[in-house]
Amino acid sequence: MKYVLMFTSNTDLDATINKETLEADYKKIYEWFTTHADKFADGGAELLGVETSTTVKHGDAGAVVVDGPFNEAKEVIGGFSIIDVPDMDAAVALTKSWPLLERPGNAVEIRPMVEDYSQFEQ
Repeated sequence: MKYVLMFTSNTDLDATINKETLEADYKKIYEWFTTHADKFADGGAELLGVETSTTVKHGDAGAVVVDGPFNEAKEVIGGFSIIDVPDMDAAVALTKSWPLLERPGNAVEIRPMVEDYSQFEQ
């Protein structure tokens, strides 16, 4: 089954991390992806900062385009990957080894993907 991993962090806490720690973290991340490469259906991507985002949302006169996500939460999605593992237990086990979970404010959201659209066929 395929799952999307969405890697989140807290931008306020991220701003306090020094360059050396960031470099060490990227090394751990690279090693993690290398170690678990056989479980990835897609390498995913790191996302640029939230300040580069644009949101399209509902407005009274139709779709409205605004700068930024304007989330109430301090957490932001910094990247995503797609894994292919037998079940949610396997997805959770893999995700628990994500190196940045050592850092306060970080989390990984796991979502099953819809893979079968046959119910919509006519």
